[in-house]
Amino acid sequence: MDSSAVLARLHGEPGAEAVTAALAGSCISAINFAEVVSKLIGRGVPEAEAAKVARRLGIEFVDVDEDQAVSAGMIHSATRAAGISMADAFCLALAKQRGSSVLTSDRAWKSLDLGVEVMLIR
Repeated sequence: MDSSAVLARLHGEPGAEAVTAALAGSCISAINFAEVVSKLIGRGVPEAEAAKVARRLGIEFVDVDEDQAVSAGMIHSATRAAGISMADAFCLALAKQRGSSVLTSDRAWKSLDLGVEVMLIR
């Protein structure tokens, strides 16, 4: 899961139901989890509660390893001009490593040819 998908679910935004349907068996990278926590705090959730709120969804938390870091660096380098952030690149690298699809609200990802299926929530 991309942080945008998790945040859509937590805030009841359009696409939240698609995220809810995909929660079972989903995962999020440590980098994207950090982004979720940061955005929650930015929206006024107390620091002590931000991680707890995100963890309640039951998404598997995945530590970043060296292979993911190298893959994310390559993805970011190749897609930076398309507006892909480093956090986006880590999400895509994790999906690529696991051979899974990725759920996001970021439409720009659909134009990427990285060998990762991109599913839009809205």
